Amino acid sequence: MAEISFFDRVYEVVKQIPEGRVTSYGAIANFLGASGSARMVGWAMNNASKMEDIPAHRVVNRNGLLTGKHHFPGTRLMEQLLEEEGIAIKEDKIINFQQHFWDPSAELHEE
Repeated sequence: MAEISFFDRVYEVVKQIPEGRVTSYGAIANFLGASGSARMVGWAMNNASKMEDIPAHRVVNRNGLLTGKHHFPGTRLMEQLLEEEGIAIKEDKIINFQQHFWDPSAELHEE
């Protein structure tokens, strides 16, 4: 049996982020036991912005900034997707970030 890649493990976590919630690259890395790998989670998300079954728009930086927005088609797609889920954005930053934050380490149990 082939080992699941780090990117695939990231995607499995991202698929579980509830609508109207967001998480950070670092929170995903911590959950996967790779606390120093937030940047690698970011690379995985760069690819995921083109995958319809991965809600990549729900992953932002630790301050709630939409740092991955330029990987989405169009100029405002990431922001529009979040706003459709009830998340307010101002100047590329989520308003009341902590209220919308979803921590996979608190919500999920890694197998």
